[in-house]
Amino acid sequence: MAHLPALIHDLALILCCAALTSLVFKWLKQPVVLGYIITGLLVGPNFTLLPNVTDIKGVRIWADIGVIFLLFSLGLEFSFKKLARVGGNSSITGIFEVACMTGVGFATGQLLGWTNMDSLFLGGIIAISSTTIIIRAFDELKVKNRKFAGAVMGILVIEDLVAVILLVVLSTVSVKNNVEGTELIMALLKLVFFLCLWFLSGIFLLPGILKAGKSLMNDETMMIVSVGLCFLMVVLATEAGFSAPLGAFIMGSILAETTQAEKIESLVKSVKDLFGAVFFVSVGMLIDPVLLVKFAGPVLILTLVVIFGKTLFVTIGSLLAGQPLRQSIQAGMSLSQIGEFSFIIATLGLSLGVIHEYLYPIAVGVSVITTFTTPYLIRFADPFYTKLEKILPRRWQVRLNRYSTGAQTIQAESDWKTVLRSYLVLIITNSVVIIAFILLSIHFLLPLVSDEVKNKTAALIITTIITLMVTSPFIWALTIKKIHKSAYTALWLDKKYNRGPLVMLEILRNVLAVIYLFFLLEQLFTPWFAFVVALIVMVIVLVIFSQKLQYFYSRIEHRFLTNLNARNVIEGTDEKNTISPWDAHLAYFVISPDADFIGEPLMKLQWREKYGINIASIH
Repeated sequence: MAHLPALIHDLALILCCAALTSLVFKWLKQPVVLGYIITGLLVGPNFTLLPNVTDIKGVRIWADIGVIFLLFSLGLEFSFKKLARVGGNSSITGIFEVACMTGVGFATGQLLGWTNMDSLFLGGIIAISSTTIIIRAFDELKVKNRKFAGAVMGILVIEDLVAVILLVVLSTVSVKNNVEGTELIMALLKLVFFLCLWFLSGIFLLPGILKAGKSLMNDETMMIVSVGLCFLMVVLATEAGFSAPLGAFIMGSILAETTQAEKIESLVKSVKDLFGAVFFVSVGMLIDPVLLVKFAGPVLILTLVVIFGKTLFVTIGSLLAGQPLRQSIQAGMSLSQIGEFSFIIATLGLSLGVIHEYLYPIAVGVSVITTFTTPYLIRFADPFYTKLEKILPRRWQVRLNRYSTGAQTIQAESDWKTVLRSYLVLIITNSVVIIAFILLSIHFLLPLVSDEVKNKTAALIITTIITLMVTSPFIWALTIKKIHKSAYTALWLDKKYNRGPLVMLEILRNVLAVIYLFFLLEQLFTPWFAFVVALIVMVIVLVIFSQKLQYFYSRIEHRFLTNLNARNVIEGTDEKNTISPWDAHLAYFVISPDADFIGEPLMKLQWREKYGINIASIH
């Protein structure tokens, strides 16, 4: 009889059981993710009534691949431009809620007598809501077109990004087994640097590569190329000291900006579903029913913390961001659960060996309960608001309405906001490129040149010249490129308050350019020589080669922006051809009793004729 590897036996057992449980949970109208977790519990080492998985190590490797595909798909749905579109409201709410829930989770862990590391990971576990569960609940309840649903999806975008950052932070803290401010800041700066570098280089290079090979690519080759790029970024991220899921997420977000994003997403979906199912089965395999019963108390406590904490903090965060009370409550009750990212964070803690085993089944137990409660909480949001509206004093409601209106006004575009954003983008993007080229020159180019040119001084000079030639367009942009002209001019004409800060910003970016040049030259020559040469190079860049460098930089910038906006251009063209004659959604507004139109008939106001507004009900 031919020998069959244990892993194949295990996969047959896992997939057949997962197929049955997924059908049962579909029939029960519950998330199939819960079915996969139950499958893992049934075939895992802690349940003896059914055949058990034997090659645990092999299954965990498949589960790791599942995490990679889950994060890759999440990145494909994410895109950095979507992050920019969700605006300040979602950013304020998401960051506020995650920060508060992390703090509450840590405090709860301490009150339960857990270690600092267990408490810290608990904070991360209960901070992130489940995108999968919320999307499914919105579909079933048919509320996707409600205004609060858009706000919830914006908050989820922010949460997903914060979750990726949390993975890096928790990994960094776990290595030292304590929290040191300097190391944490350096880890975050390193993360920002690599995120920007990978995004800039990916957007600049990948669309051109995909376009060049488009005629040769069918669905099969497109999927192979996409998955290959995903795993390449996983390797690069791991080599840079980050986690594999981070690399997958980054490559997904880069490909999300290309014109092939939707096609790649559809091609990868089946592979993601397969490996994702194995991941959730592995989640169930790690559940020990004995531990779950033993820690039933903490599970119930943390379930209440998640439901009430998330509802409260999302509501407060939305109110602080200027959202109406009704929409804030609806968003809060929609986000009161945990899911896939909680499992990933718990798995990270176990793999690093820094948390106790009981934390994992507790996280799964809380997720299962909050998954069941989510649809009911979404339904309960409107009745709860109606009851709260009757209880709240009238003056409180008026103040909330005024604050909401005022906050929306504050968030309107201003000249200073435009100029500061332009400075920030210019400084960060060009600084990242300059630093990347300098590091490449020192660690790769110099050794390569030294092998070919035996004279050490000649090798240093050649390396310096090549590096300066490559970085000079970006040094020009950092020092000379004009900032948003109309907004800058408007601020400059206000002599009394604006010229001083504008001059300081100009000085800052020129000082940064000198520092980068000094850093390059100081690595290769003596400090004084480096300082003098840096100043000379600055003069040459600013005076002699300014026009040529501007031309080169403009070409680079044009290609980058063309690649970045290519998907939007195509979607805009398609939208013109398919858009409906109207774009309607249901919205709720609380009218101030001091409004000018109180008591006026709708026929006289003519809101439909003037603004396209249809009044559905007044209550």
